[in-house]
Amino acid sequence: MSVTVKTPDEIERMRVAGRLTAEALDMIVPHVQPGISTAELDRICHDYITNTQQAIPAPLNYHGFPKSICTSVNEVVCHGIPADNKILRNGDIINIDITIIKDGYHGDSSIMVFVGEPPKHAERLVKVTQECLYRAIDIVKPGARLGDIGHIIQTHAESNHYSVVREYCGHGIGRVFHEDPQVLHYGRPNTGLVLQEGMTFTIEPMINLGSHKTKLNKRDGWTVTTADGRLSAQWEHTLAVTADGVEVLTARPGEPWFKG
Repeated sequence: MSVTVKTPDEIERMRVAGRLTAEALDMIVPHVQPGISTAELDRICHDYITNTQQAIPAPLNYHGFPKSICTSVNEVVCHGIPADNKILRNGDIINIDITIIKDGYHGDSSIMVFVGEPPKHAERLVKVTQECLYRAIDIVKPGARLGDIGHIIQTHAESNHYSVVREYCGHGIGRVFHEDPQVLHYGRPNTGLVLQEGMTFTIEPMINLGSHKTKLNKRDGWTVTTADGRLSAQWEHTLAVTADGVEVLTARPGEPWFKG
């Protein structure tokens, strides 16, 4: 495993990309309404990222991915492809995953958005999944280990009677979209890579209402759904390990790490 430790200059570039990612997510939220298609959300984001932000949407043509963002609705765990015939309905939950390249460096973040009024069980799943991410971020510092991150996520999810997706995980990021290390969302404490200042990676727990098992859509080669058809939720941030803790490079207004 080859983990790149970033220089202060590289982290500054990632800070810019991360801020743009957060701004794009904040921009799209008001558009998430019953009746809109996920393809229209993609078009709005693509226009904003390329024209307003003068940046590049990383997913577009990445290993053949056909769109600029991922839109994962209800039972879709991740990598949902925006489509004109995917119309959002009242009560849906959607994960919007945006990755931006600016000056060669990536920012990667995703949020859950409610379409209209969500059912209570969906609201609770989304809340606990966000708590899983936040609890994991809170323990990131030099000397902590990747297994500690996975353990705290798994413990919180399973104590709420949810399950953690195994096949998809967080990842190192920087000049490259996906690099080492892999950041699993389950595991044992005090195991795995020891974190050090300058490491940058995502934490992006995918938490299911039912079984942790998933299935890949063979037709499009991207869309991952829960095997049992029940709901899934995900939240994601890009982080940098600092000398004494963590900086959340994709923090949004209202979050504890947002610096303005």
